[in-house]
Amino acid sequence: MQKDRKIGKYQAWIVLGAATGINMTMGVTYSWSIIKKALVVDWQWTNVDASLPFTSYIAIFALAMVFAGRMQDKYGPRPIASLGGALLGTGLISCGFSHTPLLMVLTYGIAGMGNGLCYSSTIPASIKWFPAEIKGLITGIVVSGIGLAAAYFSPIANWLLGNYGISKTFLFLGAGASTIMIIFAQFLSNPPADYEPKSKRGAITGPANMTGHALKDIDWPEMIKTTLFYKLWIMYFFAASTGLMIIGHIATIAKTQANWENGFYLVIVFAICNTAGRLGAGFFSDRYGRRNIMLLVFMVQVVNLILFVHYVTPMLLILGTFTTGLCYGAFFALFPLATADFFGMKNFGVNYGLVFLAWGFAGLLGPLLAGSAVDASGTYLIAYMVSAALLVAAFFLALTIKAPTGSKREKGRA
Repeated sequence: MQKDRKIGKYQAWIVLGAATGINMTMGVTYSWSIIKKALVVDWQWTNVDASLPFTSYIAIFALAMVFAGRMQDKYGPRPIASLGGALLGTGLISCGFSHTPLLMVLTYGIAGMGNGLCYSSTIPASIKWFPAEIKGLITGIVVSGIGLAAAYFSPIANWLLGNYGISKTFLFLGAGASTIMIIFAQFLSNPPADYEPKSKRGAITGPANMTGHALKDIDWPEMIKTTLFYKLWIMYFFAASTGLMIIGHIATIAKTQANWENGFYLVIVFAICNTAGRLGAGFFSDRYGRRNIMLLVFMVQVVNLILFVHYVTPMLLILGTFTTGLCYGAFFALFPLATADFFGMKNFGVNYGLVFLAWGFAGLLGPLLAGSAVDASGTYLIAYMVSAALLVAAFFLALTIKAPTGSKREKGRA
């Protein structure tokens, strides 16, 4: 087709590669568990004080997703992602000059704003280029980047902290990550409005029905009037709080429960499994349905949390972190896919931004719940039990999710 020649034979794969590269770099912020431990040990901050900047980051990240999603829908991903990369660098470099919890809450929040702009530009720009039957896989590939990042940024951050201290670590991470993200952003683009990705099943899936579920494209004012939106939001909130609690505290958990000083290895384990969970959930949800995979992940995580307080050796902590990483990563693929499935792709940027606010509110609950629990009792038991109860509630809520009436594909799935 003529329009395919105009946009280039490999354009879809170039966009996918650039989006994944941006996410792999913005995952620099997942090294916070390592930095948090240094703030507690070297600067004598409390666990709650050291959790506040990460909480601020999460909240502002999520808020930025809403506005950036609409901006991306209107102006395209390249300028939005470029601005995001610049803000991430500004925030992290500013953290290098911040020596109080309040000031670091503000500066690390700027980094969160930058990542929100970038993240809102990568998923829509990628999945719009590909047909419906591999939408889950493509989403899994894109979101896997941010999970994988912790696998290499954590040892880098640990090395920088040991050799240069907290302030210079922020400077180096900010300058490097910002430069890489701005370069990758130049390769992002949305397909033309009339672009129709070819399906290997022999059909052509147009922009309005490429999700395979949505009967029409729904904009956010209509979406927030549906009960389905609130069900997805609450489920995401409960699910994300658990993973954020673990990733924000895993180095401290290792020290508290197993007297293990090398907790940064668990961040690497979490990162690898986080990546695998995103890829696996995207891939298998294309075949077995979003809701079925959600139900499985919810129950696995419930069992893991109930047992987590008994993980008192490095090997058991590795097992618990392995499971948490898989489950947490799965949600990052499943919820954007569910949003696209039910509400369409045309307004996906702002729609998913509103759903993603649940992740921001989870950042208020998870890390602070864990920090308060360990400061008050010296153990994370209460935090684990509360999180497990929330996931049980999410499981039963997921049972009420149904595919849109009249959907021709994957009827009964979510």
